[in-house]
Amino acid sequence: MQQRAVQAQKNIVETAIDAGQFTTLVAAVKAAGLVETLSSPGPFTVFAPNDAAFAKIPKETIDHLMENPTQLAEVLKYHVVSGTHMADDIVKMRSIKSLQGSDLEVDTTRGVRINGVSVIQPDIVCSNGVCHVIDSVLIPK
Repeated sequence: MQQRAVQAQKNIVETAIDAGQFTTLVAAVKAAGLVETLSSPGPFTVFAPNDAAFAKIPKETIDHLMENPTQLAEVLKYHVVSGTHMADDIVKMRSIKSLQGSDLEVDTTRGVRINGVSVIQPDIVCSNGVCHVIDSVLIPK
């Protein structure tokens, strides 16, 4: 219980840094210039791909995105939703609009899936929202 209270005091970026499983995501957020946004009061809901999720993408693709901050920001904003949406809220939705502008499809027939990507750890509470760990990177169409 003590750990949860400490974690809730950190914003999304600080929580991702401290977790140790989001090094690529944190590097991408920095490269895209989104640290200030995701550290602001929000609130935000982030579908956060862990390092294993980023490892599924070819290195050339990651390198290309890291060298193109505008394109990288669009991919990252595709993982962020305005407002705090806990897992209990998300399972009642059919879709949810990302900050990138596109809708994310919610499917609960086999666990919770966002655009076909599994939520593997829901409800990591932060001072400015919530993160849900996902097992693949969401790519906008």
